Formats: sequence, structure tokens, C-alpha cells
Amino acid sequence: MERAAVIGAGVMGHGICELLALAGLEVTMVDIDEELLRKGMEGIRWSLGKFVERRRIREEDAKAALSRIGTSLSLEEAVRNVDLVVEAVPENLDLKRRIFGKLDGVAPEGAILASNTSSLSITEMAAATGRPGKVVGLHFFNPPVLMALVEVIRGDGTSDDTVDAMVGLVERLGKTPVVVRKDVRGFIVNRVLGTVLNEAFWVVHRGEATMEEVDAAVKYKAGFPMGAFELADVIGLDVMHDVTKVLEEAYGEVVKACPSLEELVRDGNLGQKTGRGFYDWKVGRPRIPFRLAGKFDVERVYAVAVNEAARLVHEDVAGPEDIDKAMKLGTGWPSGPCEQGDRLGLDAALAKLKELHARYGEEAYRPCPLLEDYVGRGWTGRGAGRGFYEYG
Repeated sequence: MERAAVIGAGVMGHGICELLALAGLEVTMVDIDEELLRKGMEGIRWSLGKFVERRRIREEDAKAALSRIGTSLSLEEAVRNVDLVVEAVPENLDLKRRIFGKLDGVAPEGAILASNTSSLSITEMAAATGRPGKVVGLHFFNPPVLMALVEVIRGDGTSDDTVDAMVGLVERLGKTPVVVRKDVRGFIVNRVLGTVLNEAFWVVHRGEATMEEVDAAVKYKAGFPMGAFELADVIGLDVMHDVTKVLEEAYGEVVKACPSLEELVRDGNLGQKTGRGFYDWKVGRPRIPFRLAGKFDVERVYAVAVNEAARLVHEDVAGPEDIDKAMKLGTGWPSGPCEQGDRLGLDAALAKLKELHARYGEEAYRPCPLLEDYVGRGWTGRGAGRGFYEYG
């Protein structure tokens, strides 16, 4: 693989360009406006400069990478002789399908067409082409040059050769690939993370705890890098809302969008990037008091995370090892949900889910049949010698 094109010069697009160029590929970055391309190149130069400054790469390596990046307003010209195209446009399925349909007509027959979507259907994008075996998901995390994880998503028609080629490319980029075996909305990371964040939103919306109490428990007791609301603000509430809507459309009542999130997005309060979201970022980063860490039952967060991980295993989307790897590398969690479930006891997680389901009657708390089966067999985790994992 020697030549690539990246469609989109935004944060993800220019970051993916930089990665590919650092790995030795000739890359063309494509967008619809010269100003967008200029800003994308500025972002690449700044990032390479920081790597040199921090002695992560040599100055000559930065210059060589930069020399391998070109820009174009013409999609047709950019993809004429490429081995790979990575689409990194906004999360709009109709837009992505139009782009894939166009790419199919102008990219070489053997070129792989990849999407950096965080939650949408690879299979539906592939349906806009005559080469479903060559269409794949390649979900980088933000910022691509720093985050270690890339989810490689298999569409219904994606060939083994295409998946293997993308796993090899991700490793060439110095990243860790996790293969998502089935094309489910949200893949691994956004399914588990979306479920956890949605639980936090509903807890506060119902008035059961304050935002600060939830974030203190998540940050100081669970050991997550950020509180749930703090993280949502950093991701962007418009992005969170879009992902939640995709999950809700796919899974119904299991992931029901919270009105509090919808209200903030409607009012233009999108988080850190607009200065206000759940928190007021104009006064600085949220200060989450440690003294509130014991005010919210963090077992609820563990329970919904374990339940969603069980669903992924049950649906054969991924095994426990890949789920845990993805969550640790993609979100910075200290333990994956399968490891944590085995450590705390799957029977405890099941009991918590049943308690919450009885209290609210919400599908979000209905236990996964796999979890019930494991507990019924006595596979309750590390203490029993078997849970998601087997122990010697």
C-alpha cells in the first residue's frame, strides 16, 4: 500500500493524513474548499512541529512526511491512482453513501474504500458501490496521531483480505487494531461508552444525583480519566447526541436519548468547544470535588457497562479480550468491562440490573441472556474460576 486519499480535512481527516504520511504513504487530502484544506495543512504542520519539539520524531522525518502530503479540491483527481481511500466527512449516512457511490466510479478497481465513521453502517455505505468486499470501517479515535486504538469494522460483505489488509495497515501506523466482527451500530467503544454516559444523563435528569456527584464517583471511585458529564462536554454534545440517536434507532428503548442532552444541543450549548455544555467552560475546566465521590452508587455504571459487554459477546461482535482492549485504549478506562465484571462478580452486576429493571421497568436495565446464563452456571467471575474469562 503506497498511495492514499483522505476525504475531509477536519480534525480527524488531517490527523489521518498525517499518520499515513508518517508511515511512508503518499497522501492527498481532499475537501470542498481551499480554506478548509489550508486549515488542515496548518494542523498537520503544527502537530509535526510538536512531535519534533518533544523529540518523538526527527525534524527530517517531519519534513519527509510533509512532502508526502498533497491537497486537492477534485475527488476524481485525488483517487485516480490510489490503493486506499479513507472517508472522514461528518456523520451523515446519506452524505457518506453519496461519496462512496462516487468513489466507486472513479477509484481503481482494486482500491479499498474505508470509512472513519464512529457509529454508522458500513454495510449501507458498501451498498452504494459495486465492491462491497473492498469496503470497510476504519474508526480512528481523536486525536488520531495520539490515540492508540483503531476499530476495523467488517461490513456484511467485507472480504477477509480487506480486513487483513487494514489490520496490517493499522499496525504499520503504530496503532492497535481491534476487529469488530459484525457491523453493529456504535461498534464496540461507542456502544459501551454510549450506554454508560446515557445512564449518567438519565440519573441526573431523574433527580437521583447531581452532575457533580456522578462525575466524582466515576472519576475518583471508578478511576475513569474524566467524569461522565466532563467527558461528554469534551467529546461535544452534538456528537454525543448524534451517536445516541444512531444507537436509539438501532436498539430502541435500550438506548433512549435523554431530554437534557437534546435541550442543550437545541440551545447551541455543545460543550467545551462552545464554552458551555453540562459545565460552564468559560470559567475553566470543571473542578469536581473529591468529597462527593461516595454520594452516587457507581455500581450502576459498572452494571450497565458489563451488560453491554455481555450483549457484544452474545451477538458475536467481539470477544471479551477485544472488548476490554478497545475500552482501555479507546477511553482510558483502567479496566475493561469484562475484567471489571469478573473482578466484582457477575452475580453482583446481574443483581444490580434486576434491581434497576424492577424499579424503572426500562429496557436499558434488562439483563443480557448471556449474563443470566453465566451466573446460572455459577460462572460469576474470578472468585469462581470462570466468568467472561477462565482462571487457572
